Amino acid sequence: MKVILDSGQIEQVLDELAGRIISENPDQSELVVIGIRSRGEILAQRLSEQLSKKLGKDVLCGTLDITLYRDDLNSPQGSAQPQVRTTEIGFDVSDKIIVLVDDVLYTGRSVRAALDALIDLGRPKAIKLAVLVDRAGREFPIQADYAGYKTDVAPGELVQVNLIESDGKDEVVIE
Repeated sequence: MKVILDSGQIEQVLDELAGRIISENPDQSELVVIGIRSRGEILAQRLSEQLSKKLGKDVLCGTLDITLYRDDLNSPQGSAQPQVRTTEIGFDVSDKIIVLVDDVLYTGRSVRAALDALIDLGRPKAIKLAVLVDRAGREFPIQADYAGYKTDVAPGELVQVNLIESDGKDEVVIE
């Protein structure tokens, strides 16, 4: 196990991502943040707080559950029933600049599912993808607009994001 980001580095990455998002989106009145359950949700909340501090105004934040949009939902290899949770977006996504947040971008399948789910909720002005870790191995032509840390990880290795809210500590490790 190798730690690639510790608690302080995660905080620094989120601060840098917030700065880049602000500088590249001049129309901040339409800016909202939506996290993909479950670690993307936590990171979205943190990013929304960073953006709110930097802008001096509240940046709305929501949570998106993509379970029913996954392309492996009815896979014959899957034996467990999927756990469908709620999407919690307390605002209209139409005409918003959505910063979609996830912890790790790998194959692109989760992001594809999230895009389908968002489009079912309305017609955003734009959707920008922000991820904490961007790793090689894409199966879909999807790339992050904002990536905190890029790494080349062997196909058999796992990038694990641990966050205080769900795991009791902040760190990103390669296993």
